[in-house]
Amino acid sequence: MAAISGISSGTLTISRPLVTLRRSRAAVSYSSSHRLFRHRPLTSRRLLFRNFDRVQATILQDDEEKVVVEESFKAETFTGKEPLEEPTMDSSSSSAFESWIIKLEQGVNVFLTDSVIKILDTLYRDRTYARFFVLETIARVPYFAFMSVLHMYETFGWWRRADYLKVHFAESWNEMHHLLIMEELGGNSWWFDRFLAQHIATFYYFMTVFLYILSPRMAYHFSECVESHAFETYDKFLKASGEELKNMPAPDIAVKYYTGSDLYLFDEFQTSRAPNTRRPVIENLYDVFVNIRDDEAEHCKTMRACQTLGSLRSPHSILEDGDAEEESGCAVPEAAHCEGIVDCIKKSITSSN
Repeated sequence: MAAISGISSGTLTISRPLVTLRRSRAAVSYSSSHRLFRHRPLTSRRLLFRNFDRVQATILQDDEEKVVVEESFKAETFTGKEPLEEPTMDSSSSSAFESWIIKLEQGVNVFLTDSVIKILDTLYRDRTYARFFVLETIARVPYFAFMSVLHMYETFGWWRRADYLKVHFAESWNEMHHLLIMEELGGNSWWFDRFLAQHIATFYYFMTVFLYILSPRMAYHFSECVESHAFETYDKFLKASGEELKNMPAPDIAVKYYTGSDLYLFDEFQTSRAPNTRRPVIENLYDVFVNIRDDEAEHCKTMRACQTLGSLRSPHSILEDGDAEEESGCAVPEAAHCEGIVDCIKKSITSSN
């Protein structure tokens, strides 16, 4: 079982994605934003956020500072686990055919991700919260796409993966609250932003379902690329506007989500750390965006771990006695079944040789 590295409370470190996203030359900047499916009357707080955006519009060129996810995170080992290494392959999957497939999958993922990033850079050059709203609408899609396919497999009686379903639901719950925060900040006020985000999300859902059936490894890597971009975007925003954000109030939905009494799902999506080890303190808007950035890093690490079969476990499923090496009841040996159509083809070819 592949091990998963953790996150320290002060700084954040995450494993580098299997393929580093190529940087778009387009400028990334930050300004006003808008709202989700229905409008609500603007409060004085939201007006404050909008005024801040207009005054603080700051353009960050990619060549000014490159944000690497692991530079902001310090690795920490989860109890009973070893630090995460690059996904390894067994003797059958170390062939040239397997390596070629992985490179092809990752190349397609990077191309698609870069294409979407360039579009967002063009449309949201100076509109911060609107860009964040679109990002969060898109980012939550893969998790319920994964769950849809896993439920289908359960219906067919092929295999069951309770831990995967729990973790992916917790991830979608986390991303939904990111979306609600951007909504409260006014990120979806324009009809065009809602229209664009919802239609991209619809296409992305069906694309992810297809990728997950074809190759779960490819689908997880694509989601890792998306989460890595989200982390970099928030990290740049914090560095550009951190001082101003510290003087602004935190949205109510953020305070309730990060400091509420029921944080089971908040712990559940963070598979690199034990439950109850991360408890954010939200005093201002800066703290909110720091925690959103940290959440994206946790998603990125989980998606990377998922690319190795059987490596994902629910944090709450680990036994209290610390016997983390014991296999979960939902873990499936790699030889027991095919991991998508690509894996079935690969195994049929290698077994015939």
